[in-house]
Amino acid sequence: MVLEVALIDVTPGHEDDFAAAYAQARPILAGTEGCRSVRMTRGVESPSRFVLLVEWDSVEAHDVNFRQSDRFPRWRALIGPFFAGPPVVEHFVDVPA
Repeated sequence: MVLEVALIDVTPGHEDDFAAAYAQARPILAGTEGCRSVRMTRGVESPSRFVLLVEWDSVEAHDVNFRQSDRFPRWRALIGPFFAGPPVVEHFVDVPA
């Protein structure tokens, strides 16, 4: 399992619009083959900052099944207009205890 972490800064004043767009866009992402779970969080100290957390089967599942598919432009068309800048996206794996 791989965790995608996307730091998304939203244009101030458009946080509620972004959240509504995310509600519409979420099924596009969640329905992608290899996507295990999707969660969006909002900053307490920085309410214009959101963090998207997506569990994928692999980095390849994210890249091939979502980023290189027709799903990605549909997702981006809904939420992208509210971005203050490009999201910062990285992938993480669990550290064994």
